[in-house]
Amino acid sequence: MQHPVVTTAPGRSIVSAYRYMHEHDLRHLPVMDGRRLVGVVTDRDLRFATSALHPRPSEAEASVEQVMTPDPITAGPLDPVEEAARLLQTKRIGCLPVLDGADLRGIVTVTNVMEAVLRLTGIEKPGGRLAVALVDEPGQLARLTQRVAEAGLDIRSVLSYYRPHQHEGPEAAPEASEDRLHVILRVDTLNVRPIAEALRSEGFDVVWPVAKPS
Repeated sequence: MQHPVVTTAPGRSIVSAYRYMHEHDLRHLPVMDGRRLVGVVTDRDLRFATSALHPRPSEAEASVEQVMTPDPITAGPLDPVEEAARLLQTKRIGCLPVLDGADLRGIVTVTNVMEAVLRLTGIEKPGGRLAVALVDEPGQLARLTQRVAEAGLDIRSVLSYYRPHQHEGPEAAPEASEDRLHVILRVDTLNVRPIAEALRSEGFDVVWPVAKPS
């Protein structure tokens, strides 16, 4: 999260708030009434409020309170970053004020979450990417990571997601699909093809790097 937080008061004029955001290179401002969070205002809110496209354009002297989003969705300081990402995506919002009880401790934006996700991938250190589709059964991920470790490679990060897998072949029914656990490993070598080919020879469904044409 970003801390300390730049905030504004509900009675501030929208023109003054917009200039303030521009000066500080901000897109979101928590609105505080004393020590109490009462809303969030964005640069988009301020621009639209005075736009001719608005059904009832506000005057330049109008206050932030008139255009802010009241009672905003918030996060807690110990909430997992993936939960913050889920809220931002599902609620279609650009920021989450971070409250510890009633106290404003910080603010999390979409940019902050993207930066955190990039760190979680281990991309800050040089390495290679290995993607494998696993049958969704207990022990399959452990089997994969053990095999990579046996090859003398250090795993920098592990990311995974589920994706339907369609069975192939002339006798496969249209509905013959099952979820596969797609695992993305970042390992401490740029040359991942040897381990990829070794995994393929042992029956692993390696998605990346793609197999060389035979």
